[in-house]
Amino acid sequence: QVQLVESGGGLVQTGGSLRLSCAASGRTFSRYAMGWFRQAPGKEREFVAAISWSGGSTYYADSVKDRFTISRDNARNTVFLQMNSLKPEDTAYYYCAAGNLLAIAEASYAYWGQGTQVTVSS
Repeated sequence: QVQLVESGGGLVQTGGSLRLSCAASGRTFSRYAMGWFRQAPGKEREFVAAISWSGGSTYYADSVKDRFTISRDNARNTVFLQMNSLKPEDTAYYYCAAGNLLAIAEASYAYWGQGTQVTVSS
């Protein structure tokens, strides 16, 4: 069992930056691939970024590539999402998730956090 708690969301202007954190409980954190997903009002949840258990492989959605960076610190049981050059269309509730495989599909992730709101003003 893994419990995930996101933090770092907030209100930022267009072009600004935020860093989201996801703290995991349990001693098996380093065994899991981690993903970030987001859901905007009235839209389905979508994949943002994912990182392998070792941190050696990463995936990004095309919409965030070159602006967002996912990383992890297994010693601190934490995964990060550094978000730069934020746009109003990045406004959403952001969730982190843990799964056995590095993947972009929601179904591949068994554990989910409660999410954190990111709002980008124009």
